[in-house]
Amino acid sequence: MRIFFTLVLLFSLLIGFAAKPAKYEIRHLEPPFWWAGMNNQNLQILVYGVNIAELTPQLSYPGVKIKEIVKVENPNYLFVYLEIGRDAKPGKFLIDFVKNGKTQVSYDFQLFDREPGSSQRQGFNSSDVMYLITPDRFVNGNTENDNIPGMPDTLNRQNPGGRHGGDIQGVVNSLDYLKDMGFTAIWVNPVIENNMPEYSYHGYAATDFYKVDARFGTNEEYRKLSLEAKDKGIKMIMDMIFNHCGSEHWWMKDLPSTDWINNGGKFIGTNHKRSLSQDIYGSNYDKKMFSDGWFVETMPDLNQRNPLMADYLIQNSVWWIEYAALDGIRMDTYCYPDKDFMADWTCAVMNEYPNFNIVGEEWSENPAIVAFWQQGKENPNGYKSCLPSVMDFPLQGALARGLAAQENMYSKGFIEIYQMLANDFQYANPNNLVTFPDNHDMSRFFTQVNEDFALYKMGIAFILTMRGIPQIYYGTEVLMANPGTDSHGIIRSDFPGGWKGDKINAFTGTGLSAQQKEAKEFMKTLLNFRKQSTVLHDGKLLHFAPEDGVYAYFRYDEKTVVMVVMNKNDVEKPVGRSKFDEVILDFKTGKDAITKKSFDLNNLIIPAKSVLVLELGK
Repeated sequence: MRIFFTLVLLFSLLIGFAAKPAKYEIRHLEPPFWWAGMNNQNLQILVYGVNIAELTPQLSYPGVKIKEIVKVENPNYLFVYLEIGRDAKPGKFLIDFVKNGKTQVSYDFQLFDREPGSSQRQGFNSSDVMYLITPDRFVNGNTENDNIPGMPDTLNRQNPGGRHGGDIQGVVNSLDYLKDMGFTAIWVNPVIENNMPEYSYHGYAATDFYKVDARFGTNEEYRKLSLEAKDKGIKMIMDMIFNHCGSEHWWMKDLPSTDWINNGGKFIGTNHKRSLSQDIYGSNYDKKMFSDGWFVETMPDLNQRNPLMADYLIQNSVWWIEYAALDGIRMDTYCYPDKDFMADWTCAVMNEYPNFNIVGEEWSENPAIVAFWQQGKENPNGYKSCLPSVMDFPLQGALARGLAAQENMYSKGFIEIYQMLANDFQYANPNNLVTFPDNHDMSRFFTQVNEDFALYKMGIAFILTMRGIPQIYYGTEVLMANPGTDSHGIIRSDFPGGWKGDKINAFTGTGLSAQQKEAKEFMKTLLNFRKQSTVLHDGKLLHFAPEDGVYAYFRYDEKTVVMVVMNKNDVEKPVGRSKFDEVILDFKTGKDAITKKSFDLNNLIIPAKSVLVLELGK
């Protein structure tokens, strides 16, 4: 019996020793891998583990050396800077973490070979039309990832603010639909991990910057989506957020330093005064409250003035571009982070990928405020950026108001659109602005124009024929609306047909009303016309002052002229050609891209409450 108890005791001790955690371990190492042959040869590696700062990192690999080791106030972090030379080859090597000459823990780091032509990838441009997708609300392609153990925000389609189950596989399954419609790029709202207790479906509260949320899929599935989209002629644009993270981000439980998060990691709300970056009279107090304040308590505000944080964010974006074969980035809340960092970030990305494109969100309807951020803009305070594109909120607001308002030649109606376009002189490159009728943060366009189908068609035709890069929000093609509410959960309702058992299916047309079917076909026709009509990509723009509820503009180059004319009146309106002689020249007819009907330019009559997109001919 004594021998038996002795054996039990020894076994228990062995179990205890086995269960005792190692003194040193690596819990996070970011980025997890990199590539040989990058233009920027410096790489920061964030290492997190218990007392990891007690160890000294070492490696031995041709062309790679440790340039600098940075310790911070928290001993659980190390920031290791590598220099990856031009002669470094793809391969694996150990990074050993050593104490007193003995390796305590190692990490198997890998340099991959870059895809051919990676540095010269062509970003989205004015030949493209983006389709904006909120993935949780689009298509549920894999029901097995609807709920994930350890992720408390579970599936609840009855809750407008809950998770509904849409995922990356659902977007993959829809690529043929998007190609057939005529879209050439997809912008997908954030898919990185948002392991928050609730209201996590939107994706703007990151809890891991290097990991796709398991309820959407995996990193590999996201990369697969990008590659399969490219096979169908569709570019991939990633939605990124560098202003803030989620309050459940892994580092929030053990911050590297007190200046990692603004305001010492304590919630102080932003004042949302977005004009302060340009305000020559703005106080430093207000400016600090704007840039350092948090959106909400669950979204801690990142301090990009910390050089370690700045390097981390820059490298994160480069990592995703390279890994997921991205063609563009949409940067959320562009004006809220430190503006000098944002300039550094854009320049770092564009230096690595000179043909890439980035669009920044500056939600202001003042074109002077929006224009401030674009590359090439000469600002009075000398601020310079490498940001190629900005969201055209000024034109969106003017379009929605101008269509919905009763005509007044001096102040309301088409004149608002006309006068807003006259502000294009403020932009360094108006042709590289992203235009849109609506997005995920505002009422649906059909709602904005009071569910007036004729006005809807004018607005869609305007966006798809105007200068810039059009973006269409999912469901706009089938008149999704949010009457009587501005709830984001309702605005971002489920796409009809994206869930098994849906009685209405926007993909097949089953259950759609006649008007919805007409709207979808209207958009599809214009999208495919725009795809092959290069004058709508890069042609010049000439518009004429609205008169009596009629507004006309032209896109033209040396070979082609397209005339777009809108009539808001309840009766047809004749339009004399003499007004447009400077651009119509000797053209005699115009073929409508929508109806395929021909119109005599000498006797041009615009039907009531309609829009014509006329390709002129002789």
